[in-house]
Amino acid sequence: MTTPIDDYDGIARAVACYIEGASRGDAAKLHGVFHADARMFGQLAGARVDIPIGELIELSVKAPLDSDGRYRGRLTQVVQTGDAAVATIVEDGCWGTVSFVDFLSLARIDGTWKIVNKTFAHTGGTPPAFGDERAG
Repeated sequence: MTTPIDDYDGIARAVACYIEGASRGDAAKLHGVFHADARMFGQLAGARVDIPIGELIELSVKAPLDSDGRYRGRLTQVVQTGDAAVATIVEDGCWGTVSFVDFLSLARIDGTWKIVNKTFAHTGGTPPAFGDERAG
């Protein structure tokens, strides 16, 4: 049996792992925190980005969010009941000038908090050209 503080701390650790992995392009961290079947949904510069999480991880390795030292990501809200949670993250300085608000759905699976879905809103800045690849 966990306490609300234990649950919050576990969720915050998972979110911190996502922030560090995405900012540095660390595939191992991202694979460790996302469920293998997770997906990402959102819109970036007017284009839909609805992809399996593996594609986000590949893009994070090729184009880490902290491309110039300006990236900041902060956990701003957690709502949790039992083995389900939603965490809100605000990010700015992605690839220099891009900002996002992320909503991460998490599930406690075998005692570990895993991100099972990422939904994001592009809130500012112009993303770099990724060719056919898109991120958020």
